[in-house]
Amino acid sequence: MKRNKYNTKQKELILNIVIKKQKEFTIKEIYEELNTKVGLTTIYRLVDNLVSEGYLEKFMGESNTTYYGYIEKCMEENHFYLKCDRCGSMVHIDCDCINELSSHILSKHKFKPNKEHIIFYGICEKCSREG
Repeated sequence: MKRNKYNTKQKELILNIVIKKQKEFTIKEIYEELNTKVGLTTIYRLVDNLVSEGYLEKFMGESNTTYYGYIEKCMEENHFYLKCDRCGSMVHIDCDCINELSSHILSKHKFKPNKEHIIFYGICEKCSREG
C-alpha cells in the first residue's frame, strides 16, 4: 500500500490525533477531539483516504460500529499485528514465523493471505493481568 506524501492541514490534524491514540477510535471521537476545527463530512472523507493510503485499518465493532486504528508503517515484509479485544490496542510485530503460516494457508487451503493486513485478535498482557 502506497502512502500519499501530500497532506492538507486538516489531514495532518487528523493524522496527528490518530498517531497518538493507543487504541481504536471512531469518527465521532476524532470530531469531538478536533472541537469543530474540521467538519464531520471532511473527517469521514479524510479518514477514508487514510485507510486507502495504509495509515489506518478499519474494523467493525459491536452493534455495527465502525472503528479505526493507526498502523505503523513497516519496511519489513514479515510482519503482522496483535489487536486486543478489550482495550483496543494494536501492536506491530516483525517475525519470520508469519511466512510459515502464510505458506501453510496457501498450500493447504488454496488462499493467499495479504501479509500487509494480518491481524490476530485476542487479549493483551495488560488486560490479562487485570482479569
